Amino acid sequence: MGTFIPEDDDTMTLSFDDGAEIECAVIAVFPVGERNYIALLPFEDQGVDEDEVYIYRFIGAENAEDVQLEDIETEWEMVSDAFDELLDSEEFDELFDGE
Repeated sequence: MGTFIPEDDDTMTLSFDDGAEIECAVIAVFPVGERNYIALLPFEDQGVDEDEVYIYRFIGAENAEDVQLEDIETEWEMVSDAFDELLDSEEFDELFDGE
């Protein structure tokens, strides 16, 4: 069995320490160095800024329930730059041409 990696049309629910949960669309899973990261965009009407993108270190698992997301600590600038490059890339623009 392979590792579960969400697709761009998948959704994930973020659960926070205060008990809040936010349903998000998966924008992308992308590598930076030896690790993978995931970019999530919250859906509308959840009491959060819909323009804010959540980016976490992504650890794949054999199924969606066992996927782990970790806060980014020291490598934030490197990951942010990689995500900006992804947004600027032609391939990413093509994802949204049909919408």
